[in-house]
Formats: sequence, structure tokens, C-alpha cells
Amino acid sequence: MLTCFKAYDIRGRLGAELSEDIARRIGRAFVEALSAKRVAIGRDCRASSQALAQACIEGLLAGGVEVLDLGLCGTEEMYFAVTHFGADGGIEVTASHNPMDYNGMKLVRAGSAPLDTATGLAAVQALAEGDEPAPRAGGSVRPAPGARAAYVERVLSFIDLSRLRPLTILVNAGNGAAGPTFDAIASALEQRGAPLRFVRLHHEPDGSFPNGIPNPLLPENQPVTGEAVVATGADMGVAWDGDFDRCFLFDQSGRFIPGEYIVGLLAAVFLSKEPGATIVHDPRVVWNTQDVVEKAGGHAVQARTGHAFLKQALRDTGAVYGGEMSAHHYFRDFMACDSGMIPWLLVAELMGRTGASLSELVSERMAAFPSSGEINFRLVDPAAAIARVEAAFAGEAPSRDEMDGLSLVFADWRLNLRRSNTEPLLRLNVEARGGNGEIGRRVEELSALIRAGEPQ
Repeated sequence: MLTCFKAYDIRGRLGAELSEDIARRIGRAFVEALSAKRVAIGRDCRASSQALAQACIEGLLAGGVEVLDLGLCGTEEMYFAVTHFGADGGIEVTASHNPMDYNGMKLVRAGSAPLDTATGLAAVQALAEGDEPAPRAGGSVRPAPGARAAYVERVLSFIDLSRLRPLTILVNAGNGAAGPTFDAIASALEQRGAPLRFVRLHHEPDGSFPNGIPNPLLPENQPVTGEAVVATGADMGVAWDGDFDRCFLFDQSGRFIPGEYIVGLLAAVFLSKEPGATIVHDPRVVWNTQDVVEKAGGHAVQARTGHAFLKQALRDTGAVYGGEMSAHHYFRDFMACDSGMIPWLLVAELMGRTGASLSELVSERMAAFPSSGEINFRLVDPAAAIARVEAAFAGEAPSRDEMDGLSLVFADWRLNLRRSNTEPLLRLNVEARGGNGEIGRRVEELSALIRAGEPQ
């Protein structure tokens, strides 16, 4: 049994769970599961990604398909290419922010729609685990001419360039795949006279990640970007993960802005452009987003955490935008997919339109609806920890929600406790209405309960 198949993508330890042979089998199975004739494939800059991508291409070719090889690119460029070139599916070889000895794949079908366990991903797994079918003739591989230029045009279509004002923006690619794609966007902005100045940090792709795995969500990874913002006098900082489908923002003081407040900010942007629209959000931290959407006259819809679930919710509801606190942002007019390049451009446009700094745009919201940030616990028995929290608090909670883990809602605070879909972790989020005192008290109380039954 292949253990690299997870809830909505493929992720595994190299050698033990994912190898070139497995990648080839997955490529061949992907063709059969989707009855594909044309498939787009890209890869991040990890040391193992090129060989895994080549092995996957061999499997695709054995299925007789036309392969569009995108080379080094971001996951969102693969999403775009699938729809742009009318492909039957797409594969991005990436482990995003996972440790060095991991890699994986993100898969989509025609129209850049997700494959999850309940639909095509299970079929791909079953076929990859079974006997390999006989090779088909007619397979071919070619580059995808104009893919990046067309992608840049789509990304820039989300903003009104005339509303931009002079800004200095510090960008940290984390030595991941973002650098070359960002340069193409920056070049197009410069050609059109956009008054933006960029300072680049850790910009060159380097699969050895000399400055650490690019995961700006980790608190220990945030100071390098924040300090560079202050040192360069930038108006805003932007940092990406390895395949840049997540975008993290820092204000002019170098302060990291948690993802849930950017979700609220972008929800307001889209509702100002499309009054009454639907906004999708994940269940972990919800009060700020719901308040923003309600006050702007929109309709908030909750979906399970994870890119496959958010994308399906956008497609089902016709929502204009969806966001997760983990800094995934989804756009109806970007194939209902997530992008790490569109969000910072929208925020730069908003700063230009309002004349406000990023700090001014979010500080009031952060004070009104403080949150703990996601706290991770590596436990022997996560189910028992959830049961302890439920036993202690569920009787006091006026309402509860089990869409994604356990959410308990009280008058002035709320918790969400869930198992990760991609890592062996239990994740806790706590939010409140005003005042950080409640957050600190509840986090301490919950952390003690969660750890109570674990070996010391």
C-alpha cells in the first residue's frame, strides 16, 4: 500500500514512502484514472524534484499522452497551465514546506479542479498500487510556450494599475521557486509604469535551502523578513513558501500579519467590487472574517480546511474569494484556485487606493478579534487529547461544530482543535472578542489538558 497518498495530495519521505519508481507509477495511474490525453507537469526547486518529475513524465508517456513540461514553476502556474492549454490534468512535484527528506505531488483534473480522496485521488492510488497496464504508443513531451507570460497577464488582471502609489516592497522567496516567477511579474509591472520598488531577499532558487526550509508561518522563520523590512525602510514585506501557493505579509514595522486578518482584508476588497458576493473561509479562526463579511453585506460560507475542500466550496457556491488562516487565498477568476502572487498585489492596490499603511488597514481588526495563532502539539494519542478537551469544555459551550475537528463556541471566546491532514500533529486555535487576556488564559488551560495524558 502506498502511504504517500494523503487527504488531498501526495506527500512522503523520500526512499521510504516516495521514490522515482513510485512517481512513475503515479504518472501512469494518473493517465488511466483521468482518461487523459494531455497533462501539464511542473516542479519546485527541491534537489529531488527534477528526478521525480522526470520519472512521473515517463509514466505519463507510457500512457500515450502529450506532456506539457513547465519545468521549474509554482503550483499555481501548473493550475493556470491546465486550464489555459485545455489539458485533462496537471501535476506539480513539490513538498512545499515539508522537511528536506520529503517530497510530494499536487494533482488536478481538467479545469484545474482538485482531486481529493473522495473522487479521483483514491482511483489514482488504487491504479498505482495495482499491475501496470501495457504501454501505449503516441506519448510526447514538449515545453509549454508562453505559459508564464500568459500567467502573468492573468495575475495582473486582478488589479487596477492606475491605483498603485509609490511603495517599496521587500520580497523573500526563501530560495524556493518564487524568484523567477516574481521577476516576470515585476518586469511586467515596470514595463507598465507601476510605481513599485522591490528589494529581493533569498531570491535565487536553491534546493539545498541554505537559509532554511521556506515556511514563513513558523514564528522562528518570521524575523528574517520582518527585520529586512525595517532595515530597508520597506512599506510592506512579502514572503512565500517553497512552491509559493501561500503568501505571508509583514507591515512597515516588520510585524507579521496573521493570515486570518489578510482573509478579512481581501474579503472586504472583493465585496467592495462585487457587493453581496459569497466569501469562503476555513473553520479554524472565523470571527474576524464573518464580521467583515456581514458588515460589508456579503455571505460567509465555511468549508473544511485544505485546498481541495476550499476550491470545491468556491465552485459549489460561486464565491468570488476564499481564504484560510494558513495563508492560502483562492480566487473564483483564477480557476477557483489558490495563488501566492495575487494577494500581495491586491493589498498594494488597496494601500494605493486608501493611502493607508498595511498596519492601519489591519490593526483595528487585530485588536477587535485577537487570536492565538496555530499551536501545534506532537502527541502519542491525539484522539485522547481531543476527548479530554471535549469532556472539560463541551458542557459549557452554547454551540459546537465538528466540520473540521472540534470547534466549541462560547460568548467571548472560541476554540478549534483538529488533527493535521498532512503532518502528525494536533493543532489548536483560540480566538476572542476584544482583549488578549482571555486568549492567554484559555491557551494555558487547554495546553495543560492536551498534554495531560502524554508521557513526560
